[in-house]
Amino acid sequence: MRAGARGYLLKGAGPDELVRAVHAVGRGEAIFGRSVAARVLQYFNGLPTSSAASFPELTVREREVLALVAAGRSNTLIAQTLSLSQKPCATMYRRSSAKLHVADRAQAIVRAREAGWVNGRARA
Repeated sequence: MRAGARGYLLKGAGPDELVRAVHAVGRGEAIFGRSVAARVLQYFNGLPTSSAASFPELTVREREVLALVAAGRSNTLIAQTLSLSQKPCATMYRRSSAKLHVADRAQAIVRAREAGWVNGRARA
């Protein structure tokens, strides 16, 4: 799938299933045999919620800062953790707060926890 496959059928797939799969992929759909589909669903159901899904409006770095804020870190500790100076760290926090429409750290922490973040990470 990472290499660009649009589907996967097992070697024992019948001719009807193969024709249906080719047509589906031609329409832009993804197609999987039953047993493969079950494995794919099982895999994705076991993945933790990503922080990007929680806050798509934030950049990766802004999510990192928010995660550390949600974990209770100060700007000084956040800057040290991310190997930044305090000014860019504070700027990223202000930008993420503006994008999330929160007025202070407490509201930012509440928003992160409402999104399922625990200790600064998305909950499984």
